[in-house]
Amino acid sequence: MSNMISGIGAGNSIGSLGSIGSLPGTAATGGGADAGFGGILNSALDQVNQLNSNAQQQIGSLLTNGNSDLSSVMVAVEKADVAFQLMMQVRNKIVSAYQDIEKMQF
Repeated sequence: MSNMISGIGAGNSIGSLGSIGSLPGTAATGGGADAGFGGILNSALDQVNQLNSNAQQQIGSLLTNGNSDLSSVMVAVEKADVAFQLMMQVRNKIVSAYQDIEKMQF
């Protein structure tokens, strides 16, 4: 997922989630080993996990050291939340599509 959501750093805006067009394996990159649908989903899940880890680290740093800026911690938490919600919606659409295909008669 490191290529799915660009600009994870604390100084970047939440709007960086809009860079989904730069997914690995899309027509712009020409494909590769991770060009499949499963590879893209795994990459996206890795990115969500990375955002969650970053938020947890910043929360821990704020609680233990008090050196972190509260606004940057809140931005990291919101990024992780938005990314998780996005992945849940993608999962719901995939499950719905699978159920529709399952109902088809051939």
